[in-house]
Parts: sequence; C-alpha cells; structure tokens
Amino acid sequence: MQLKPAQLEQHLSNTLASCYLLSGDEPLLVQECVDAIRAAARQAGCAERQRIHIANKEDWQELSHSAGSLSLFADRKLIEIQLPSGKPGTEGSKALQEYLSTQPEDVLLIVSGRIDKQSQKSKWYTGLDEAGVIIPIWPVSPPELPDWIMSRMRSAGLSADPDAVALLAERLEGNLLAAAQEIEKLRLLHGEQTISAEMVADTVSDNARYDAFRLVDVALSGDARAAVRTLRGLRAESIQPPVLLWAIAREVRLLADVKRDVAGGAAINQALNQRGVWRNRQALVRAAVNRLGGRDLAEMQALSFQADGASKGFLSGEPWSLLERLVVVMAQGLPAPTTAERLA
Repeated sequence: MQLKPAQLEQHLSNTLASCYLLSGDEPLLVQECVDAIRAAARQAGCAERQRIHIANKEDWQELSHSAGSLSLFADRKLIEIQLPSGKPGTEGSKALQEYLSTQPEDVLLIVSGRIDKQSQKSKWYTGLDEAGVIIPIWPVSPPELPDWIMSRMRSAGLSADPDAVALLAERLEGNLLAAAQEIEKLRLLHGEQTISAEMVADTVSDNARYDAFRLVDVALSGDARAAVRTLRGLRAESIQPPVLLWAIAREVRLLADVKRDVAGGAAINQALNQRGVWRNRQALVRAAVNRLGGRDLAEMQALSFQADGASKGFLSGEPWSLLERLVVVMAQGLPAPTTAERLA
C-alpha cells in the first residue's frame, strides 16, 4: 500500500503496519514521517529500537540476526534500516524477502534515498508494498510551496495574508526546514495575529539570503550606484558570492520569463501574477521589465553563468567584479550600441 506523507497521521491513528518504506530526499518530510512512525511504534509496545546503516552488503546480515533475536526489553522492537543509495543490491533484496517471509512481529522501518522506476518493479519492493506501507516523499515544487506553507501555518494555528505566504515562499524557496522554523518563529512572536508580509520581512532569520533579495530590489529600482554600494557592503560583511548570485540569477530568470510572457500576448500584470510575484514587488519588477530589453537580459544571463563559474573555480574571472557588472546591467541596462556594433 502506498500513502502520501499527509495521509500518514490518519493511517497511524488506526493501525500500525509491520513494515514501512520511506523514500525521498526532502529531509524535513522524511524526518517528520520517521518521528510519527517511531511514536506509533512506541505506543504499540516497541520499546526497543535497533538501527542498521547499510554501507556494504555485509551489513544486511544484521537484519537476519535481528529477526532471529528476541528484544531485551519488550515483546516487539522497531528495526530501522538506513539505505542512502535506494538500492539494496542482491544481498539486500534477498535479506528483505527472507525477513518478510517470516511474518515477524517486529516493525521494520526502511529510510531510503529516492528509488528509481526499475527498482520499483523488483521483488523486494513489491514485497514491501504488499506487506506494509510505502511512502514516496517528493520535494515540494515552487508552485506547490505557497499551499504547503499555508497548510503548515494553519496547523500551527496561524492565519496569514496571501502576500505574507508569497514572500515566505520566495525568500525560502526549496528549503522546507527553514520555512518550518520561520513559521514557528512567527507563531511565537505574533501569536493569534494575522501574519502580514511586513511581519515576515521583519522576522526572517536567514539574513544573508534576505540581504541578497534586498540587493536585487535595489538593482530593480534602477539605482546602479546604490546597487553597487549595497553589493560592496555585503562583501565587507563576508557574505559569499554564491549566496548573492542565487538571488540575482533567480531574478534574471524571472525577468526573462515575464518578458517572454508579454511578448506572447499576456498583459504584464497577468504575467506577474502567474509568475508568483507578490504585490508589493510588482511595481519594481514591472519597471525593470519595461526598462530592460532582450540584449540586456542576454548579457545578465551570460554574466550570471560566468560569475557562477568563477566563484566555483571552473571559469576565469573575479566573481565580485562580475557581480558588480551584473547588478549595474540590471539597474540601468547596457549602453546603446555604437554604429559599428549595429552594423556588425
């Protein structure tokens, strides 16, 4: 049987299966599912927990030994297997099938990396599916993130403005653990108040990332001098280029997407809404889209790539100089081409 992570709580309130397989690479969701299963196992009398980390094929022997040994402290125990690769191999497949064939009273919990489609057809996987519960855990995609945040806030007893949710999703894109921490902080600081975008901006803890977005907003405003001054200030605070480049490159992609949407016939306000730009930033982005042309966007994309390569050491160039050129182009665009360049 397969379940989604959101269905696990209801399942555990009714029953405890003999085995569970959690597979995926979203740490927060994996850990919360693991914690829920551990708690249910304790309530069911599994007072002992045995952990087996699979690093090589010999480690599977521990599962066989565990299946044949009695718990020291309880009639049942929870056996946890950490399988980072998502592939048990021949020895692991055999060990799992043998374990399942004994119909053990213990509870087996396998925490695995992502499992590919070919492995999902194997006997060990289908055996687990028949005997217990499989919970595939997928990363929350950017379009799904606002709904995930809103649901998380409701569970924490919070209500929030749409702009607050959009800002939190934008500032913490892809980092569910950070988002959960920020929601908890908002709950502690603001209690029953409706959370606004201003509250989110004031309480966000990832200062380096937040300052990166502040830099982007200064550049979008068209003030090249202030953008360079802000960039140099961040450099003096020892913030590293990749942190800033992440936010800048993300904005470059957004500008290119909106420009493409408008060229395809969409109204700019419609394009901004569809791309998830929260209302307090729409004027900044709209002005930049109107100010910058295709040539400017191409140059920014090229500079983003070069700055990324230079910061990682596989391209030549000085990352900070490239970042300065990048924010200047974002702020004011490229100089008009000369006659020779136009004729070339």
